[in-house]
Parts: sequence; structure tokens; C-alpha cells
Amino acid sequence: MRICSLLPGATEVVAGLGLADDLVAISHECDYPPEIRNKPVVIQSLVNQEETSSLGIDQQVGSALRQGSGLYRINVDLLRAAHPTLIITQDLCEVCAVTPTEVHRALAGLPHLPQILSLNPTGIYDVFHDIEMIGLAIGRQEAARHWVGELTQRLEKVKARVATEPLRSVGCIEWLEPIYRAGHWVPELVSLAGGTDVLAGPEAKSVVVAWELVQAAAPDVLILMPCGFSIDRTLKEIDRLTSRPGWKNLPAVMNSEVYVVDGPAYFNRPGPRLLDGLELLARLLHPTCFDGPPAGAHRLL
Repeated sequence: MRICSLLPGATEVVAGLGLADDLVAISHECDYPPEIRNKPVVIQSLVNQEETSSLGIDQQVGSALRQGSGLYRINVDLLRAAHPTLIITQDLCEVCAVTPTEVHRALAGLPHLPQILSLNPTGIYDVFHDIEMIGLAIGRQEAARHWVGELTQRLEKVKARVATEPLRSVGCIEWLEPIYRAGHWVPELVSLAGGTDVLAGPEAKSVVVAWELVQAAAPDVLILMPCGFSIDRTLKEIDRLTSRPGWKNLPAVMNSEVYVVDGPAYFNRPGPRLLDGLELLARLLHPTCFDGPPAGAHRLL
């Protein structure tokens, strides 16, 4: 096959099902597993996340959406030269990746259009379903079904370990300025890990919330997972939160239970590593249920 994956999570799935060599094009955000990083990149982001502040990025995104100009540029020549037979894209968030409409526009005029698989997960079980959908599309249906079985077992194991523990009050923040609560599958992961998300309900959207709402919610645990940010990138702008009035009075701050995690690796992207995120959450919320300290999180002191 000749597969073009425009979603990091889907790229992980294709590689995990043994078809990394069949990937002929990927997006600019596809960085895992390492063996796919030399693939042709056919998407360019018009927002520089490394050199622009959180507020600046939000303003650029808002401006692009209002003008209908889009946030990404498809290298049409490179995409067409790759001759993909399958393109995997999404229809969940126009901020996160290109949409099927943009892909169709880029391919207009080709004599033979590739199959386009558009994913739209809002919960963890939707992600499992998408793994099976990708498996079916690439001829690895049985392997995908087996993998989903393994992921489900890991999920059930976490649930069993924390089942008798008291629920923790948790707030998950997906952007620093303005403040966005984490939505989609994150509240569900919090619940599975033995917590209650006090900023969002199951499959709620990621939306701007007032700082006063965060204060009123008074989470015992606060987890910072800015979309697209590594731990180090988040720490560069941590004062966007810590300088806010009343920060020191939050229960999570007073309890020293504010954690910065790698959002792209474990929480932002709908893919198999959400299970790593679930296990990380469970270890943060209920450390006595597990052996050893949680890896992949930085505690603010």
C-alpha cells in the first residue's frame, strides 16, 4: 500500500500494525515512533509554536479561523507525487489538523483519487474503534483487533486497581493563555483513573474557561497538558498560571499536586498512547496502588 497519514495518532497505529514502510507521506506533527521521522512531510503549520507565546498562538488561530484562511498548508505537489492509495485524516478539530475538505481540494483533478479515511473520535472507545478501522483499511484487521484487546486489558487493569480508592478532584488544563479545559477523551481518562474532572464532563469539548471557574472548582490535583507542548515548553510559560491572583490558594497548589505532562505524547492525540496517559494519571492520583513513582510528569513545587 501507499499510505499518507495526516494524523500523528494514526501514524502510530499504522506503524504499530507493521506498515511503517508503507507510509509515503506524513504530517508535520508525526514524530512517533522514531522510524517514521524521515518520511516526506506534506503539511506545514502556519503557526510557529516554539517561538510564539500561548496568547500569540491563540490569537493567530482565532484570526485564521475567522478569516477562513486555515492553519495549515498542504504541499500539493509533494502529496500528489507520493501517489497515496490511502489518506488518513480527521474531521474532529480544524485547529488540530487538516480536514477532509482541504484534502479533497488538494487532490482535485487527479485521475485516480485515493481512499480517504476520516476519523472523528471523542472518547477512548472511539479511539479503539478507529484502530480497528485503520486495520481494516490497511489489511491488518486481525492484528488491530488483537491490539485493541491488549489495550482494553490495560484499561480494565487500571480500573480494577483504583476501584476501591476515594475519587480525587482533578482539573486538566489544555492551554495556558487563555485557559482551555481539556475535553474529548480526557475527562473519561480521569474517571477511569479514579478521579472526577471538575472542569469538564464526559466527551465535553475543549473550550476557554475563566480563571474564576478554575478557582471555584478548587481541584485537589491540577494537571497541565497544553496541546502540542512538551514539558519543557510548558515550563517556559508556567508563569501564565502561577502569576494569576489566588494561584497559591488552590488546593492542588497547597498540596503540591500540580503536574506538567507531555500533552502530545499522552493526552492531546487520539491514539494508542492514550493508554500510557491513563496509566500515568492513575499513578498520579493513586500512587499507593502502584509500584514506583510515575514517569512522564513534572511536579511543580
